[in-house]
Amino acid sequence: MSGNGRTIYIAGAGIAGMTLALALAKFGATVVVLERNKQVQDVGAGLQISPNARHILNRLGLDKGLTTRAFEPDGIDIYPYGAKHPLVTMQLGRAMTDLFGAPYAVMHRADLADLLHRACKRFANIDMLFGVRAYDVVSHARGISVTVDEADGKSRSARAFAFIGADGVNSRTRTDVLMGPASTYSGMVAWRITLEQSALEGVVAPDRTSVLFGPGFHAVCYPLPYRKQFNLVLFTKMSREQALGGAAPKTPQLPWAAAPSPRFKALLAAAGDNWGFWPCSTVETDDWYEGGVGLIGDAAHAMLPFQAQGAVMAIEDAAILAPLLMTETGPEGALRRYVSLRRERVAKVKKLSASNGFAFHMEWPLTLARDAVIASQGTRGHLKRLAWLYGYDAAPDPATPPPRTVRSGAN
Repeated sequence: MSGNGRTIYIAGAGIAGMTLALALAKFGATVVVLERNKQVQDVGAGLQISPNARHILNRLGLDKGLTTRAFEPDGIDIYPYGAKHPLVTMQLGRAMTDLFGAPYAVMHRADLADLLHRACKRFANIDMLFGVRAYDVVSHARGISVTVDEADGKSRSARAFAFIGADGVNSRTRTDVLMGPASTYSGMVAWRITLEQSALEGVVAPDRTSVLFGPGFHAVCYPLPYRKQFNLVLFTKMSREQALGGAAPKTPQLPWAAAPSPRFKALLAAAGDNWGFWPCSTVETDDWYEGGVGLIGDAAHAMLPFQAQGAVMAIEDAAILAPLLMTETGPEGALRRYVSLRRERVAKVKKLSASNGFAFHMEWPLTLARDAVIASQGTRGHLKRLAWLYGYDAAPDPATPPPRTVRSGAN
């Protein structure tokens, strides 16, 4: 399809921005990606790619790279606090592919960013500017005017069809260009680390994801075989003053119950003092666009990470928005249509993530009811319960028309 001479600027060379750049480039658009950092960042460690995102990434040509670098866990082991054995193992693996047509995989965030970056570099119509010092965006009747201060001190000015902020939870596009709200601290922080495979031998299963509940906290751990590592993230509550004011401890402080958990102790011992620290913030804004300036991913709707769908929703956003930007007459119509297609689904996923966060951080005796509900759903209950999420295809291939039947004797 022709790009119709359209140039689209994207703020942010993260997963959202590079996925959108690739999707637009395949339609023939000229894409300019602005990134303040000097290179693609690998902020965060683990990443879960569910089937609803994998379909999109496969169509962008990443299937081979994902197959090499990602890992498909057989299931999710759910451990109540102090339990020696999983309460239940929720099926993933073949069950996901059979039901939803694509695998459920885990990988290092930096590996997906690298795959996207390599793919972007193969397109002559994608220009990626790193080390951008500043940019200014003005929306007017004739389009978008963009001024960019590049890393070398030079300035460029250009006219664009649209400007899309894919610049994350603390999006400058949202706060400075659209004059929207700042992000909101959730009261939870993520402690993150990657460990060598041998460090967790005998602690968690080497072929499955493990979710470990504690009184007011929980941890998620899964293998990253491509890197010969495990990803471990521990979520705890923390006051705003500590989380955002620089007074946070260097290691997780867990409110231990009366009976300690040997498995949690083993995880903490393996991690030592090498944790990374990340406050969990969300974004609530009604204004995803104005004129030809729009938002995707965390810039528009950052959510709690307790359904592992933040990056996935950004990938879906990109798949929905790209064809609209290339087919609608104007950018405002494209963005209006995009928001109408995305707002309800994203709100549902955000609500699910928040609900999971409440359940994951329950304290005794409420944990007894939570664990009973999880056990009652068995190993496949989540597949039915979340079919609306994993079975969604944001950009399905066009249906192939049936072959034309020619009657005998017809001219």
